[in-house]
Amino acid sequence: MKYVKYLVLGALFGIILTKSEVISWWRIQEMFRFQSFHMYGVIGSAILVGMVSIQLIKRNRLKSLDGELITLADKKYNHGTWIGGTIFGLGWALTGACPGPLFAQIGTGVGVGAVAVLILAALAGTWTYSALRDKLPM
Repeated sequence: MKYVKYLVLGALFGIILTKSEVISWWRIQEMFRFQSFHMYGVIGSAILVGMVSIQLIKRNRLKSLDGELITLADKKYNHGTWIGGTIFGLGWALTGACPGPLFAQIGTGVGVGAVAVLILAALAGTWTYSALRDKLPM
């Protein structure tokens, strides 16, 4: 029962991703071909909301759903960020799927076989990064 709130929030987030069409292969391809502003508007809005939210969290010392104080540590620049971002972007452009909405794509029945492979690849990439993180150049 403790995790029901997270399941509900995740389901609502999936509905929002679906209704806003950000999980659409066509929308993603339009973005990478510079044919539509739709995805850039959604991503830009998310960045703006994130910036405002972080400032509100820091200034008001907000707590998590579990009642713990939310702390946001500063991050140092790392060359792996732009390298990983480039690889991520290439994979996103080639597959038409970002790892974030993969589960929403499954829920809508979009390319379930291909999406399942992408989920496994995303999990393998996450595991590989966590295993090699300490050995990667800063």
